[in-house]
Amino acid sequence: MDTNNPAEIVQKLIELREEHRDLDEAINRLTLEPWRDQLMMRRLKKRKLKLKDWIEHLESLLIPDLDA
Repeated sequence: MDTNNPAEIVQKLIELREEHRDLDEAINRLTLEPWRDQLMMRRLKKRKLKLKDWIEHLESLLIPDLDA
C-alpha cells in the first residue's frame, strides 16, 4: 500500500473498519455462549485493538500537515 496515495489509504480504512466490526460481532457472540473460550476471546480483543491502532494511524495520514 502506498501511504502517499489517499485513495489507497481510504480503501484500506474501509477494509480495516469492516474487519473491526466483524470482530466486534464475533466477540459479542462469544460472550453469549455459556462455555466461552477465554483464549479465543483474548485473541479477538487483541486483534481488534491492533486494528483500531492501525485505523487511527491511517486516519492521521489523511490529515494534511499544517505549517505553524
